[in-house]
Amino acid sequence: MVRWGRLFAWDERDRRHFHDELQALLPSHRDQPVPSAIEAKQVTMVALRLKYQVETVIPCELPPDRITQPHSNVITPAVIKTAKSAGKVSGSSDDHGACVIYCLLIVKHWFKKQAQLELWDADLHDVRATACEVLAKAIIEEEEDMTYLMQEVLLKRYSIVVDGQDTKPANAIEKAVDLHAVRVIGSSGYQKCISHLWRGWLVQDDEDPSRFVDYKLKTDTTYWHHFDPDRMRVPQYQNAVQVIISLVYLGLYTGAINTINPTGDLDVVEGLLYIFTLGFICDEAAKFYKVGRFYLGFWNVFNSTLYALLTVSFVTRMVALANTPDSAERLKYNTLSYNFLAFSAPMFWARLMLYLDSFRFFGAMLVVLKVMMRESLIFFALLIVVLAGFLQAFVGMDQVDNNLTAVGFIVKEMLNAIMGSPEFDVWDRFAPPFGLILYYIYTFIITVILLNILIALYNSAYEDITENAIDEYLALFSQKTMQFVRAPDENVFIAPFNLIEIFCLSLPFEWWMRKQSYERLNDVVMGTIYSPLLVITAWMETRSARQVKWNRSRHESDDDTVEEWEQLEGEVDFEGSGWGKRVGESAPDVVTDGTLLEVRKLREEMKELKALIRGIGGGQGTGAAAGVTNGGS
Repeated sequence: MVRWGRLFAWDERDRRHFHDELQALLPSHRDQPVPSAIEAKQVTMVALRLKYQVETVIPCELPPDRITQPHSNVITPAVIKTAKSAGKVSGSSDDHGACVIYCLLIVKHWFKKQAQLELWDADLHDVRATACEVLAKAIIEEEEDMTYLMQEVLLKRYSIVVDGQDTKPANAIEKAVDLHAVRVIGSSGYQKCISHLWRGWLVQDDEDPSRFVDYKLKTDTTYWHHFDPDRMRVPQYQNAVQVIISLVYLGLYTGAINTINPTGDLDVVEGLLYIFTLGFICDEAAKFYKVGRFYLGFWNVFNSTLYALLTVSFVTRMVALANTPDSAERLKYNTLSYNFLAFSAPMFWARLMLYLDSFRFFGAMLVVLKVMMRESLIFFALLIVVLAGFLQAFVGMDQVDNNLTAVGFIVKEMLNAIMGSPEFDVWDRFAPPFGLILYYIYTFIITVILLNILIALYNSAYEDITENAIDEYLALFSQKTMQFVRAPDENVFIAPFNLIEIFCLSLPFEWWMRKQSYERLNDVVMGTIYSPLLVITAWMETRSARQVKWNRSRHESDDDTVEEWEQLEGEVDFEGSGWGKRVGESAPDVVTDGTLLEVRKLREEMKELKALIRGIGGGQGTGAAAGVTNGGS
C-alpha cells in the first residue's frame, strides 16, 4: 500500500515536463529521485549526434519503403555502425553506447513533434522518425550479449535535459511502449526482455527499484523455495489471477441475474457480486487519486460505467428493502434494481476482453477496436454539427405557433435516421412542405455521406492494423507487461482482495506497526489468500528451474527449447557430405537486386574484354617493332 503512493505521486516538475515526454502507462515516482544511469547532458549530446546523422542520411523526402525494406540502400550497415558508435566521443575514454537505443527513441519523438510543428515538411520528418526506429531495431538485432542488451541497453533508466532540467528517468522498454514504436518492440532482443519480465526472470532490485536483476532462484529446483507470496508480483501470475477473478465475477453476475428474488432480499450470490464491485471501485479510485487524470483511458471509463450501473442497482435495492414487504414501492424499486442489473449484461461480457488481451486473437482484435474508436471521433464531430443544425431547424418550425409540441417526435425521428430506419410518411403533416424536404436532406447527409465516411474510416483502420497485426499485438502485450512492471505494488492485493488490505491491514495496523512486522503480516495474509495459486506457480517454477539448469549445461540460453527439427541436427554433416557446397553454389543472391547483379556481371566482363584487347594490342605492337628491327639489320 505504501509503495503505491510513492509510485503514483507526481511532483510539479514532472507535470511541467509532461508535454515534452509522451504519456506514460503508469508513471512512477520514488521517495528519492532515481538519477539517470548516464549524466543527462551526455545523453542529450548523444541524441543530438543521432539527430544530426539521421538528417544527413535523409536530406530530402524519400518513399518509406526505401527506409523499411530489408537490406535498405539508405540504412546501410555503415550507417548502423556509425549510429551505434554515437556514444563514443573522439579523444575521450567514455563510452555511452548503452544509451543509444534510448536516444534513438528520443530523436524519433523529436521528429514526430517537429512533423506537427512544420506541416510543410511533415512527410520528411515522419520518414526520419521511421529511420530512427529502423536503426534502433537493427542495433538491437545485432547485439549478441543478451545480458548487456537487457540490463544496460533496454532496462537502464536515462534522462535528457529539457528547459535546463533533467527529465524523469525512463528506460528504452518504457519509451518504446510510450511512443508506440512497433518496429523496435517487434525486435527479437526487445521481446526476449519482455518475455523475461513477463515470466519473472527479471525482477526489480529490492535495494534499488530502478535496477532490474536476474531472479536469484531461477535455477533452484527446491519446491518450497518458490512458494513465496512475493512472486505474485510476476506479471503472468497477476494476469492469471485477474482472468480467474473476472470469470468468477461474471459467474456471480450470471447467478444473480438468473435467480430473481421477488421479495427483494439479498442472497449470498448478489452480496458477493456487490462486494467484488466495491473492491473494483476502490481499486480504480485509488489509482485515479494517485495518478490523476492521466490514468483515464477507454477501459477505465468503460469499467467505471459498469460499476456505476451496479452501484445504482445496489442503491435501489437498498431503497426497496427500506420499504415494507409486499408493498408497491418495494416492488417498484426491486424491479428497477433488476432492470439496471440486466442492462449491464453486455458490459460484463465485453469486460472479459480487457483480461484476455494476452491471447493473440483477442489482442489483435482489441487493437483494431481501439483504432476504430479513435477514428470514430471524426465521424461524431461531424455528426454533432449536423445534428445541431437540423435540430435547430426542426425545433424552429415547431415553435412557429409559439408552442413546442413535437420535440420528442423530432429527436426520435432524427435518431431513427442515424440507425438506418427513417420514416418519411409521418413528416407530411409537419410544417409542410418544409419539414419533409428538410428531413429528406437530413437523411441523405446522414445515411449517404456521414455513414459512408464512417465505414471508410473503419475499413482503413482495419487494413492498417491487420497488415501489421503481429507487431501491433506485440506492442499491446508489451504495454500490458509494463503496466505490471512499472508500478508494482509492494504487497500485491488484486481486487477484490484489496478490501482485505484496506480494512483488515492498512487501517488497523499500518499506522502503528513496525515496518518489518507489517511486511511479515502482509506476507502471511498474501500466502493464505494466494496459496491455491502458489501451489501451481511453485510447481511451474520448479519445472522451469530444471529446464534452465539443463540449458545452461548445454551452454544455451535460459529459455531455449529443443524443437523436433533440432533433435538429430547434430548428427548431420552438411559440409562433409558435400551438401553444403552444392547448396551454396545453387543458392541465389537475394540480398542484392537482380538488375544490379547483372550490371556487376557485365562490368566484370567489360574489364576482362578491355584486358584482352590491351593484351592483343600490346602483342601486335611488339611484333611490329621486332619486324622493323630485323628489316633494318
